Amino acid sequence: MVARKWQGKEKRTTSPESHRGADAEPMADGTAKSMTVYKDKDKDGGARLDRPERIVSAASYDDDVRLDASVRPKTLNEYIGQKRVKENISIALEAARNRGEALDHVLLYGPPGLGKTTLAQIIANELNVPIKTSAGPLLERKGDLTAVLTSLESREVFFLDEIHRLQAAVEEVLYPAMEDFRVDLVIGQGPGARIHPFHLNHFTLIGATTRAGLITAPLRSRFGIVHRLDFYEPADLLIILHRSAKILNIQMEEGGAEEIARRCRGTPRIANRLLRRARDFAEVRAGGNITRGVAQEALAMLGVDESGLDEVDRNLMLALLDKYAGGPVGVGTLAAALSEEEDAIEEMYEPYLMQIGMIDRTPRGRVATPRAYQYFGRELPRRQPRLF
Repeated sequence: MVARKWQGKEKRTTSPESHRGADAEPMADGTAKSMTVYKDKDKDGGARLDRPERIVSAASYDDDVRLDASVRPKTLNEYIGQKRVKENISIALEAARNRGEALDHVLLYGPPGLGKTTLAQIIANELNVPIKTSAGPLLERKGDLTAVLTSLESREVFFLDEIHRLQAAVEEVLYPAMEDFRVDLVIGQGPGARIHPFHLNHFTLIGATTRAGLITAPLRSRFGIVHRLDFYEPADLLIILHRSAKILNIQMEEGGAEEIARRCRGTPRIANRLLRRARDFAEVRAGGNITRGVAQEALAMLGVDESGLDEVDRNLMLALLDKYAGGPVGVGTLAAALSEEEDAIEEMYEPYLMQIGMIDRTPRGRVATPRAYQYFGRELPRRQPRLF
């Protein structure tokens, strides 16, 4: 057995038989089971090569995975926010149940931490069918994907995370599987080789991605249900925080919840993470009750300001404002000034700063906006008007 590593995970499989032999574990409510294609590394499995964990990052960390098992909603009624998506999926689920058919293939896309995996598991629970999970980078060969597809039961859900990272040769296996519920098996080699069509049970593929633009047009066109998950409103985040606090037995006042909801970047995963850190602070310094003042002190100690910016975000903006007069400046220059990688700035730091209107991308480079000058207490420079 060979262990392949992917972003701090281990995938233990060498052949299609290893997929078929994977154990299926029941979920908390007993209605859906999941085949785990990858698992966390052992404690002695080597150091992670990931970047240092940011408290306001939407990426999933080990602590988040353990928390999700306890606070993750199991039904659509428990799922908070994303009203339009919930209504459309609810109608599709009811129609599929009435017809006794498999649900159309579903594509969920949007920023990380908004509940794509949770929604996939809810769909399986609502249909009362099993769910198998995997991720695009784990399926390295055609045989890996073929083994999973041939093991699917009737109407079963197959959740494929980071579907945009599927290799081209592996992705082509999905085309007939999604459209005709068939995989073509090549038997033999050379001139005597022949193709044997293997018919699959009707299943539902749920693809999730944070970068929908990287999904090829042939694959995207085979999804019957496509939804984008947007950032959450503060009112929805308050409900999520109170629900998580109740499940985790955390004492929290409304003011404390409002402070956390305001600084979590519209992302439930970050909200739950900040809630746990505020709980730790409250238990040590404030008798275990999260008030507005306690939340403010806890988040200030973590370096998260009123707009959800952390130290790295502030250093980036201050470098742009003070060292380069607000820009324009190239991302390579910013990366050198901050001792960071260019892709880290483009993919981890800039998106939120652009979302809240503090930085602009222009053909000449990055430019600070008037809101950034106001927020950091800098005087807006007078620029010479253009002649043309």
